[in-house]
Amino acid sequence: MKARLIAVGERAPDWVAAGYADYVKRLSHWLPLELVEVAPGLRGKGRDPQRAMAEEGRRVLAAVPKGGWIVALDGRGRAWSSEQLAGRLAHWRQQGRDLAFLVGGPEGHAPEVLAAADERWSLGPLTLPHMLVRLVLAEQLYRAASLLANHPYHRA
Repeated sequence: MKARLIAVGERAPDWVAAGYADYVKRLSHWLPLELVEVAPGLRGKGRDPQRAMAEEGRRVLAAVPKGGWIVALDGRGRAWSSEQLAGRLAHWRQQGRDLAFLVGGPEGHAPEVLAAADERWSLGPLTLPHMLVRLVLAEQLYRAASLLANHPYHRA
């Protein structure tokens, strides 16, 4: 099983890219994680943000691996503890399907993306910068995988 993080936005700040790369490297033994950056829709004066969100949604869905289990990161989704996420990861492994974690743009996900999602995951009630979500997601997946492997990383 492999995982793909499909995120709207390009050119993460160096500190995000470095942190993300560190967790991807650590995670590689348990769950290879690939980042796919999707160009954001055009925004600005005189532009319709709904149209931008729809464009992003089409690009995000096009990047989902065929037959992949889709987990949309969404503030209205289910919040999991680290232990619950480890349980979800164990469940996903049993399914034997590749995973696709989707991070939307400034307005969130297009309705088509949410409709295609198999589940929605909320990182909590805080609003996080979208680039930071990449780093948090990679760290939490590493934590979940380390819990399943009885690795001492998680000491809660």
